[in-house]
Amino acid sequence: MSAPLIFITGASSGIGQALAARYAAAGWRLALVARRSAELEAWVQAQGLDGARAAVYGADVSQPESIVGAAEDCIARQGLPDVVVANAGISVGMDTGERADLDVLRETFAVNTVGVAATFHPFLRRMRQRGSGTLVGVASVAAIRGLPGHGAYCASKAAVVAYCESLRGETRGTGVRVVTLLPGFIATPLTAKNPYSMPFLMPAERFAEHAFAAISAGASYRVIPWQMAVVAKLLRLLPNALYDRAMAGRGRKPRRT
Repeated sequence: MSAPLIFITGASSGIGQALAARYAAAGWRLALVARRSAELEAWVQAQGLDGARAAVYGADVSQPESIVGAAEDCIARQGLPDVVVANAGISVGMDTGERADLDVLRETFAVNTVGVAATFHPFLRRMRQRGSGTLVGVASVAAIRGLPGHGAYCASKAAVVAYCESLRGETRGTGVRVVTLLPGFIATPLTAKNPYSMPFLMPAERFAEHAFAAISAGASYRVIPWQMAVVAKLLRLLPNALYDRAMAGRGRKPRRT
């Protein structure tokens, strides 16, 4: 119980699972959340982590009562975490001209944006009272400029960046830190089906190493890998006409239907 505790959503695969492995290697206790809790349980057992080192909670971050319930269970069983990582997310292509994709937009915001706030909610007041804690929101480089066919994902992640910036101001002076991570292209199941080139594609394990360092340092905002930070800044500076021309013909994220 003396080891620090990290709470991670979306821990059954990809970035979340890589972060769990990295923190486990550093000796942290794990509170891991996923909708697919059976798969997550199997992974925990395969890592040789016993009940004193890791606990699994089944929850859907798009349903506030579900993730709040998991957080309350975590506090009761393992104590108040030192770090909370709101990582769970989805990425589905959308076409505003298709009625069904309005539902995709709503679902994407429910998971990617509202899910972040719902994940932080049960811990924030307690962390303030304790005078310490770190809340980590996982956004995306896609938050910086809109990509054709990615309206739902880009908008939801841009909202995460703005939300975390607002929360950072609200927690100033309380001992609670807010860290915003913006992954570039990371090799995960989420990116595996992308029908376009992905520059500076990074293995999830390597991303986790950089994220671990950023969180430990209390960085307020970090793009990983750094090369994507340079690209993102350049894209932000491009006039709209040039940016639109550069994006013309780029492959789009597959739609659900």
